[in-house]
Amino acid sequence: MEKTFVNQLKKGQTVESIFLVKEKTLTKTKTGNPYLALRLADRTGEVDGRVWENAADFSPLFEPDDFIKVRAEVDEFQSTTQLRILKLKKCVDAEVLLDDFLPKTPMNIEKMFSELRGIASSVQQPFLRKLLDAFFEDEIFVRKFKLAPAAKAVHHVYIGGLLEHTLAVIQLILLVGDRYRGINRDLLLTGGILHDIGKISELSFDRAFDYTDPGRLLGHITLTVEMIDEKIRAIPEFPEDLSMLLKHIALSHHGEYAFGSPKRPKTLEALLLHQLDDLDAKVNGFLAWIEKEKDSSSRWTSYHKLFERFIFKPEGRGPQVEDEG
Repeated sequence: MEKTFVNQLKKGQTVESIFLVKEKTLTKTKTGNPYLALRLADRTGEVDGRVWENAADFSPLFEPDDFIKVRAEVDEFQSTTQLRILKLKKCVDAEVLLDDFLPKTPMNIEKMFSELRGIASSVQQPFLRKLLDAFFEDEIFVRKFKLAPAAKAVHHVYIGGLLEHTLAVIQLILLVGDRYRGINRDLLLTGGILHDIGKISELSFDRAFDYTDPGRLLGHITLTVEMIDEKIRAIPEFPEDLSMLLKHIALSHHGEYAFGSPKRPKTLEALLLHQLDDLDAKVNGFLAWIEKEKDSSSRWTSYHKLFERFIFKPEGRGPQVEDEG
């Protein structure tokens, strides 16, 4: 069955497609008849759905965060697209293509991972190399690391986003790390590769991007340090000072207490990692907001609440307007 996306829905269509249930409410009309009010989604957007017939029978079949296959007529209510659902059933995982529901990096995930592993193999310090190998040989870690987004909002908010962001930070390290004397290259590269790994546990990304219970209660910085510590404990005689310096990079990479950093950078490696991490995150965030509003005729985006500013669109980022002359 070919997927019909939310942004393809047109009044008068009859569609049969799979959607993610974001919201579900069994309620009643003014005349007392039960109906189901649904909020359905895929990677292109969200749409309201209504089940007017046999709503009480359909309601027990699924819950929010389930995938359902619907047969529906596309209608409009108060100038907003709405699905009048005639039939529905809950889907099993094998019926669902994750790419239909979550945005994905435009980069090749396997190529990015191969490049990152190649850079990791250049680390000469034996204990840091063993630590990196311990992570890259962990199949469960690798699978999640390849898929995880880098955040729920602002930057790299898509499947493969964490890997893309990590590789970008490492590439920046390779560009500028040798510019400054006194930098421990192996420590900086290892810290760069591992600084955000806690996000594989902080964020859920099997249906929609959201925070897990550990993510809300502990946060990715704490989770990262715990993951590093667990691997270090399995490496005999791992130097205590080296462990401390590596954990400091992870603990301080947000830079300031106000941005959730338990510590501020106090080593050259931690300072450099923080600055490059922040640079890549903010540039990606700017580009994502510009792309989101690429069809607007304005040279400026709408106000970005987290960045607290309007963003000027570079040439070629807005729609092309034909010359009337």
